[in-house]
Amino acid sequence: IRFYVMETCKDWYRKGDPNAHVPKLIVGLFGGFAGACSVLGNTPLDVVKTRMQSLDASKYKNTFDCAKQIMVNEGPKAFYKGTLPRMSRVVLDVGITFMIYDSFMDIFNKVWP
Repeated sequence: IRFYVMETCKDWYRKGDPNAHVPKLIVGLFGGFAGACSVLGNTPLDVVKTRMQSLDASKYKNTFDCAKQIMVNEGPKAFYKGTLPRMSRVVLDVGITFMIYDSFMDIFNKVWP
């Protein structure tokens, strides 16, 4: 999810010109957005995984039963429990990571054109 969103945002910023420069601050903002998208996309699966690994895992028959019980007993909002704390960490982490990644790619492209 992260790389797809990041590259899509960079392509949008470049307006179709693959050689156009994207400033590092913009890369960081796009990286943060990509991180937020990955949190929103992965959190429901992570909630089910965490429930399956918990001490109460024996009350679920399988992964699908776990997801079904969460939906029936707690509603769809339960799939997004813990999203805000995770998002606050991931947005900063991914934004900074993509800025560093982009800097290394600039260096590599100069050394090995």
